[in-house]
Amino acid sequence: MFRRPTRPYLLASDALAGAAAFATYQAARFAWQWFGTPEMYPSAMLLPMATLVGYWMLVFAFFGLYRERFAASRLEELGLLGKAVATGVLVLVFAIYLDALRPGSSRAAIFFYAVAVFGYTGLGRLLVRSWEKRRLLRGIGRHRALVVGSPDRIAHLRSEMARYPEAGLFVVGTVLVGNDEDEAPWDVPVGSAPSTATLAPPTDDVAVAANGVEAIPRLLETLGVEDVLVTLANDDYDVLLDVLRVCDRRGVTIKLVPDFYTLLGGMARTEHLYGLPLIEVLPSPMSPWQESTKRLMDALLAAVVLVVGLPVWVLVGMAVRLTSKGPALYRQVRVGQDGEPFTMLKFRTMHDQAEAATGPVWATDDDPRYTPLGRWLRTTRLDEVPQFWNVLKGDMSLVGPRPERPFFVERLAAEIPLYNRRHRVKPGITGWAQVKRPYDTTVDDVRTKVKYDLFYIENMSLGMDVQILLRTVRTALRGEGR
Repeated sequence: MFRRPTRPYLLASDALAGAAAFATYQAARFAWQWFGTPEMYPSAMLLPMATLVGYWMLVFAFFGLYRERFAASRLEELGLLGKAVATGVLVLVFAIYLDALRPGSSRAAIFFYAVAVFGYTGLGRLLVRSWEKRRLLRGIGRHRALVVGSPDRIAHLRSEMARYPEAGLFVVGTVLVGNDEDEAPWDVPVGSAPSTATLAPPTDDVAVAANGVEAIPRLLETLGVEDVLVTLANDDYDVLLDVLRVCDRRGVTIKLVPDFYTLLGGMARTEHLYGLPLIEVLPSPMSPWQESTKRLMDALLAAVVLVVGLPVWVLVGMAVRLTSKGPALYRQVRVGQDGEPFTMLKFRTMHDQAEAATGPVWATDDDPRYTPLGRWLRTTRLDEVPQFWNVLKGDMSLVGPRPERPFFVERLAAEIPLYNRRHRVKPGITGWAQVKRPYDTTVDDVRTKVKYDLFYIENMSLGMDVQILLRTVRTALRGEGR
């Protein structure tokens, strides 16, 4: 795959474009004097140039322009670049006092600089993307794809893929599933080549599995799969859920032939890879600029809460130590984004070694393990304050699904369809499920809260985060937590 070496080329192209735009603007302003005679001339060039080049690269990163855009439309990328340049120029206008420009020429100079940045950067990116496309047509850098579905649909999909080599997909494995799976003409074990077939069979270098969904995880690992292409009939919805379950948290992109679009609703996004129609399942829920803004908001608010309230948090920690035996902070391993474990911090609310005899169990109403102070901390949600440190570290967000312990994640993922979908985003200190429902005490409670979590993930936005934070503050002030 070429997702790794692409970014350095883009960075180099953008750096050269930024330098060229600055040099062109300086020449137009001071040498050619297109915007009138300047009242002062710069004494240095390299430092301002390097500063602006770094600034633009940060702006582009904020808008997600350095993320992988495999076989994506170059016009779509230019549109996103235009938004990034417009935003970046507006920030510069408010950040820099342009007193060296005459009032009548200021707007012309700003517009000229914006066009120069967009023109040079866009040209550089078009060259890089065109080079990538030529590599794809030569078979270099293609994504390794696993095709899952019924035999006739697989044959049709493979013939369509052969018509669009620009899509950059290379089939390395085939898995036969679906309600018509028994009709498979390729009933062979993984790694064998089919001897006969009534339909167009896979090529000899393709692994074939006729034992269904459970073969997928092993193929993903052994074949280095990057994309899973699913083509099923409309009555195979349960099979699709199984495919999503076994592929979740495995770092692959799932794409469907469009038959399932009406069933999946907001969980899918239609895309065309150079004419090959596919639907991406479980796409990234927020745009890159929203993700960047969310992370910035998380870090700033977490820092403010920790620094401004530091004397209070020290007193709370001392009170926990003095009122019960054990440490002030309780450390517990939780499952975070993409299934990665991390250590979550809380003010200790239960007696020390509360689960030593029982093992992991959920809290209940009037749980005897709570200390008197701990019960008050849970009611006011102050026990969650140390998790602002987890937010600063990047393990958590202010808003998101609550992280669960690995013991319960393994159990719940086996019982609740799409439970692991929660791990596609960072866990949060609070979330939509937390402001709508009480703490979990049973599996049924978890089932209900998963629905709220999935609703949040499919509809998450900065505005929704602010709404949840305000509701959480209201819950804490009213003492309605538990």
